[in-house]
Amino acid sequence: MDFYNRLITWYLANKRDLPWRKTTNPYHIWLSEIILQQTRVAQGLPYFQAFIKQFPKVSDLANASQEQVLKLWQGLGYYSRARNLHETAKYIATNLNGKFPDNYNDLLALKGVGEYTAAAIASFAFNEKIGVVDGNVFRVLARIFDISDDISVAKTRKLFQNQVNELLFEYEDADPALFNQAIMDFGAMQCVPKSPDCLNCPFKDYCMAYERNKVAELPVKLSKTKITKRYFDFVILKGDDNTIEINQRINKGIWEGLFEFPLFEFDHEIAIDEVELLIKEHFVSYNIKQLYCFDADFVIHKLSHQHLHIRFWKLDVANMLEKTPLSDLDKFAYPIVLANFIEKNYEKL
Repeated sequence: MDFYNRLITWYLANKRDLPWRKTTNPYHIWLSEIILQQTRVAQGLPYFQAFIKQFPKVSDLANASQEQVLKLWQGLGYYSRARNLHETAKYIATNLNGKFPDNYNDLLALKGVGEYTAAAIASFAFNEKIGVVDGNVFRVLARIFDISDDISVAKTRKLFQNQVNELLFEYEDADPALFNQAIMDFGAMQCVPKSPDCLNCPFKDYCMAYERNKVAELPVKLSKTKITKRYFDFVILKGDDNTIEINQRINKGIWEGLFEFPLFEFDHEIAIDEVELLIKEHFVSYNIKQLYCFDADFVIHKLSHQHLHIRFWKLDVANMLEKTPLSDLDKFAYPIVLANFIEKNYEKL
């Protein structure tokens, strides 16, 4: 079977029109890959366009404040990607004179750049002959070659890396950028996780999983993510002078560097009347005028490893210590669940 030609023929007829595929600029390619690490293309595309518009060059991104970067990133989640993006931009601008490393091994040394991202940049920007392995590639290769090794195990990644490199190198004139874009699109559009269109697949006569009726079983991922439940009660503390208290989260974790309201966090559900007492006791020196909960039911915000159960409270007080004008609220970067709450309830704040 000529894997390369079958794949490229399919790709040229079906490929997605994406802006980062129309350039060999490593900055644009790196930015797109960081955005797409945990994000669907449809969601990531407007963010990519917004970043390129606001920061046309890597030096522009390097010179931005972390708050600017996080604000533009707001809604994408996995905010460590944004912090690493900013740190790496500063490193490239300052230590490398604005020039990206031009090979896989040196790219791998950049903060926030893993094996897949390094291979993608190396092949797309510098035409290095190395295959990419992401979730789509796992699925395509596992099915076509009936590979049942657990993809959550590190050594399995090496197995798949060797397999994709072998396919790329068996064709002497192979274009690594074209090949990598093709195999990722094939997994994203044709060999999809659920109910793939196997009858119209160019590999139908060769796919071992299809022949053995194992398509739905592959790839194999045995480890399951342990979900932690956390309970957040946010307090919108508002003074007579139309100011609100917000704080920047400095501790390591999911929302490091983002802004939030004063927070009461619990590892289990606390009755609403108990939380009310805790809030009143904590802010007793603020000359409390009124306290109420926006909704007794939790807003459940699901992350990959955590489910956050969130309630919002409004506390009107006479005297405020930390003050931010209510009219300035939209200038700060928040976790998306807080940003959505502010947008929905601004008139009630």
